[in-house]
Amino acid sequence: MNVRTVRVYAIGDIARKVGLTPRTIRYYEDIGLLASVRRVEGGRRVYTDDDLRRLKFITRLKVLGLSLDEMKELEDLYLTHRSNDEVFPHLMELLDRHLRTIASRIEQLSTLQRDIEDYKRHLMSKI
Repeated sequence: MNVRTVRVYAIGDIARKVGLTPRTIRYYEDIGLLASVRRVEGGRRVYTDDDLRRLKFITRLKVLGLSLDEMKELEDLYLTHRSNDEVFPHLMELLDRHLRTIASRIEQLSTLQRDIEDYKRHLMSKI
């Protein structure tokens, strides 16, 4: 028989592992991004490897530019369907939207860069 041992972490331990503060982790729990956190006697939070994976995923999504509201949408989808089959297409939509926003911003910044260079040339011609 294969019995899986569940490893548990205190909030400080898991915070160090994912590079977040305990306060941030508690906030993620409060807003529903980390709904699976268990509590032991006395109300102390304990975290599992599943929570660790979830926090790493949240951190990755944050780096990719997703807002907490967008992450909450994904979490709600997962909690409703208990499957990534509904989450992944929505995640792809969000990432595509962010890619379009970034492309637009890059275009705006490139135009600004050209305008600044043109203006500098114009000023230099006056000297």
